[in-house]
Amino acid sequence: MKYTITFSPEAREDYEVLPAYVRAAVRDGIDKHLQHGPVRESKSRIKRLRGLEKPEYRLRVGDVRVFYDVRDEAVEVLGIVSKKNAEEWLKRRGVKS
Repeated sequence: MKYTITFSPEAREDYEVLPAYVRAAVRDGIDKHLQHGPVRESKSRIKRLRGLEKPEYRLRVGDVRVFYDVRDEAVEVLGIVSKKNAEEWLKRRGVKS
């Protein structure tokens, strides 16, 4: 099953300010991992976030973290942040369950 990928306005802004080579890596990671297996957890790539209602998952692409939710056959990318800013982003934008 192929999932539809959408970006929140904040995620779109995050994506557009990335350097071109990082944007390409993030785009490839999203295409490879989120279109066909967004809930398939792995040791290093995809992680289900515990204690949070939103975002549900994190995709690691190098030093960038892509936070997203999965609903039915759609993936909504909520934020794209650097590893060093990920914890702060989760504190500001994450919704605890």
